[in-house]
Amino acid sequence: MKVLVLGAGATGGYFGGRLLEKGEDVTFLVREKRENQLKEEGLVIKSKHGDAHLRPRTIRAGSGDEPFDVVFIATKAYHLKEALEAVEPFVREYTTVIPLLNGIEHLDEMRRFFSKDQVIGGLCFIESTLNEKGHIIQTSETHELAYGEWSGRETDRVKKLSETFSGTEASFRLSDTIEQDMWQKYLFITTLSGMTSLMRSSIGPVLDTLEGRTYLQQLFEEVRLTMVENGAPLAEGIVEKQMGLTEKLGYNMKSSMLRDIEKGLHIEADHLQGYLLLLAERTGVETPLLRLIYQHLKVYEKNLQ
Repeated sequence: MKVLVLGAGATGGYFGGRLLEKGEDVTFLVREKRENQLKEEGLVIKSKHGDAHLRPRTIRAGSGDEPFDVVFIATKAYHLKEALEAVEPFVREYTTVIPLLNGIEHLDEMRRFFSKDQVIGGLCFIESTLNEKGHIIQTSETHELAYGEWSGRETDRVKKLSETFSGTEASFRLSDTIEQDMWQKYLFITTLSGMTSLMRSSIGPVLDTLEGRTYLQQLFEEVRLTMVENGAPLAEGIVEKQMGLTEKLGYNMKSSMLRDIEKGLHIEADHLQGYLLLLAERTGVETPLLRLIYQHLKVYEKNLQ
């Protein structure tokens, strides 16, 4: 299958790179700066799961209309409209589009832009970042990408995807509960990013304080209740499970949002915490800690201007 990855950053570059390393037909759709960087340095992955130095094929937006079987959208939410317009010429009616964004809000926009059937579920769990040379530094034990049909069925197209994604150095998992998986990751990442960004700290010191642990649980509960009241299919006991997962994270683990704040970059406050506040207001759920975190992030954004 011909695979197009929009973006060759810490997420798209990693998973696309692992497919390329295996020998799959992978192309990266990138901006000029990243294209030049990849030509000079190559696609370099430095990971506890094995390093790789690859020479990827790249294209840029507006460079043609070559068709692809699979398109991964790996971008920040605030670049989504631009990303969809960039990949549109490469998408056909048979193309499967897999989003790797955090959150849920982007799905409506993607389904409007393409057909509802083209967009399947997708998410990933990974801690990775780019260094000053554009090398991908991957540090987490987990490096998993999950995908699946909204119906949960094992259709012909996901069987083909499974064959393409198998045998790589990363974990590609076919899920029959992808909608639940995406909501539960949204719960986890919103809480983790919110708390580490509010405290300006990796997760270890937050958990080492009594009040930090209490606030973390409170935020999980506020977000969980908001999601449940809006029909999200969360599993029973999800907060306890995710508290347990949080406690198993490395002491120095930082959310990607906190890493972006430390670099003075734009963040996804509206897409993550902001969208949940809209859902909470719609159903009358009280979310004082989530609201505080959102305002904290908006002040950070204001200071970027």
